[in-house]
Amino acid sequence: MSIDMYAEEIISHYEHPHNKGKINDPSVLFHELNPVCGDDITVYLNIKDGAVSEAKFSGEGCAISIGAASMLTDELRGKKISDVSAMGPKDVIKMLGIDPGPARLKCATLSLVAVQKAIKTYKG
Repeated sequence: MSIDMYAEEIISHYEHPHNKGKINDPSVLFHELNPVCGDDITVYLNIKDGAVSEAKFSGEGCAISIGAASMLTDELRGKKISDVSAMGPKDVIKMLGIDPGPARLKCATLSLVAVQKAIKTYKG
């Protein structure tokens, strides 16, 4: 895929985000804010048998943060929480298909940070 095609996919996820909304009575939720650009994301996870059974997010932000949250919540379903905990910025960049650069990396990884903090909270 060309960079333009990846950018189009990010914009598509921004305009029509997957899994946007709240889970009633989630196993865990976590809120994360990027005060530099105003991205504000809350992730909601249901965890069953050590794996993510459902993932949703709510909030507002730039195209990269919302697109990444949409893609990430798609990616999480069925993953073991140990695998999710091991994910890093490179995984998000691979998922996005483009390198957002240092200035936008925090936007791209905000939902992943929230997910990983949610899992730490869930584990106690």
